[in-house]
Amino acid sequence: MSRRLRAAAFFALAMLAAGVAALLANGYGARVSAEYGPLRPVVVVARGLRPDRPLGPEEAIAALELRRVPARFIPPGALSSPRDAVGLAPAAPLPVGSYLLASQLRPPRGRAPAARRLGARRRPVEISVSGAGALLLTGPAAERTTVDVVVTAEPTATGPGRTYVAAAGVPLLALGPGADGPGPGGMAAATLGLTRGQALRLIAAESFARKLTLLPAG
Repeated sequence: MSRRLRAAAFFALAMLAAGVAALLANGYGARVSAEYGPLRPVVVVARGLRPDRPLGPEEAIAALELRRVPARFIPPGALSSPRDAVGLAPAAPLPVGSYLLASQLRPPRGRAPAARRLGARRRPVEISVSGAGALLLTGPAAERTTVDVVVTAEPTATGPGRTYVAAAGVPLLALGPGADGPGPGGMAAATLGLTRGQALRLIAAESFARKLTLLPAG
């Protein structure tokens, strides 16, 4: 057999082996999915993180890994993307290899002085908002800006729901995942410096509106 024929035969055998391996892997994945549920992305701590130190984008990429795990084994509140942790700080030391939960993170300390500088007419108020993924990705810098709070009301029998600015140019004091962790709709907990009137409007809107959205002011 010539060298060219031997090379062709070797290549054919390698391709056959790769195909068999792919079939075996697909079959194993299908069995795991059928027995334990579909595979879901989950964030795992790959490197030790210092408590109370906010995570920047580069540190989040270096210290956190994204794995696919059967849904049955993922605890409630587990993050599904490393970027959900950007701008937040671990509340306590996190073991390497553990799932990263939203309850283990919190906004960086040192926000209280900013709240005290709001003035006599404003107070810090926490509300649940949608569409805050871009602001969460920018980290602590986003919490030194002002935002407009946009309310989208539910449709009614007489027409579609309207969208309007319920509070304009309010200070954003803190921003982090909601109580149940970052959801598919990008829910987040935002602490805003609000007047009494603004706070009452937004608290009422939380109960009847389809969503509240933050937009950078200006």
